[in-house]
Amino acid sequence: MTTDKMTLFSFRRLRHLAVLALTAFAFVATSFVVVPHEVQAQERRTLLEFLFGRRKPREPVYDDVPVYEPRQPRRQQQDQQARPQKKKQKSVVTVTTEPPPPVVEKSATAKKVLVVGDFVAGSLADGLDEAFLTTPGIVVESRASGSSGLVREDYFNWQKTLPTYIGELKPDLVIVSLGANDRQQMVIGDGKEKFKTDAWLAEYTRRASALAAAARASGTPLLWVGMPAFQSTAMTADMVTFNTLFRAEAEKVGGTFVDVWDGFVDEAGKFVITGSDINGQQVRLRGSDGINLTKAGKRKLAFYAEKDIRKTLGDAAAASSDIPGSDGLKDIIVTAPATNEDITQTPPISLSDPDLDGGAALLDGNAIPAGNGKSPRDMLVDKGEVATAPDGRVDDFRLAKPATILSNPVIRN
Repeated sequence: MTTDKMTLFSFRRLRHLAVLALTAFAFVATSFVVVPHEVQAQERRTLLEFLFGRRKPREPVYDDVPVYEPRQPRRQQQDQQARPQKKKQKSVVTVTTEPPPPVVEKSATAKKVLVVGDFVAGSLADGLDEAFLTTPGIVVESRASGSSGLVREDYFNWQKTLPTYIGELKPDLVIVSLGANDRQQMVIGDGKEKFKTDAWLAEYTRRASALAAAARASGTPLLWVGMPAFQSTAMTADMVTFNTLFRAEAEKVGGTFVDVWDGFVDEAGKFVITGSDINGQQVRLRGSDGINLTKAGKRKLAFYAEKDIRKTLGDAAAASSDIPGSDGLKDIIVTAPATNEDITQTPPISLSDPDLDGGAALLDGNAIPAGNGKSPRDMLVDKGEVATAPDGRVDDFRLAKPATILSNPVIRN
């Protein structure tokens, strides 16, 4: 580019800038036009108001003007009042409860079952109450003391108290169940003996023997119900020792020991909280502490003693005939006939006797061989002999007769 051309370009650029400056100055000057004072006070605008417009002035707020609710919410409120509200239908849960068992009035001559011992005996009494609820001939009397045992005689002495209960109630059967509270030191004479020492076991055996003898002193039948397993492994092992001791002392005086151990352990012999009830359904048998029994557990505990009670008390354990659903219960106790003539004797029947299925003939219509005769099936099984097949049957493998062979000569080349 030559010098003349550069000079011309610079001049045109300066002229363009000057035009822009004058235009801007004229624009600014027009915004400051002199007007009368009154008009200037009303129409005065700033540069921002000139460029972006003037804001609308806010309405003044006065404290004495009542405040009304907006129309739209009021209209919605009116629409809600005019429009009927639909009530939400609550879902109704129907709970089916089993009807309560019929109340059976106990007979005046009902036989009494006295239950004594610790809290396990109390649970046993509750289960027996339910078991004999519809039996008018049996009344269960519970005299259990939950914290008692054979160790703390200063707290409760069963050897002295049990004869008092027997003389007062005159029971027809005494049931003893205790030992769960006896895992502690024992006062022997002037000293204290630790749990499960030789001296401790000897004294405990003596007290158990004295209690069993006190129960049998008046000739009353005795059932000694053993201890179940507990959640504590050490406690369970101690209950095994106690049950062995109780069985020996009860049988010495002619009593019966009821073993309930299998009802509260699994197949491996371990403690279970949930197990089968008397109907075979899986239920919770023990409480969360692994010691106390639930309602189903109490009923299962009583189930083991129920059989011996019915056997001992005989006809009194049968339910009344007018009780609904007692048709099967009244036949539980079966009285033996007085003489042998009343017994209907039936000869033994062979399981392979054909008369059992009404078969008096074979499948082919032939009569069954008399005497020692054997059927084709017997001959095949016993000796492997096959009966002769009729002529022309597919299993007739006999050689053709000579006449047949001559009548059909074979031509050979």
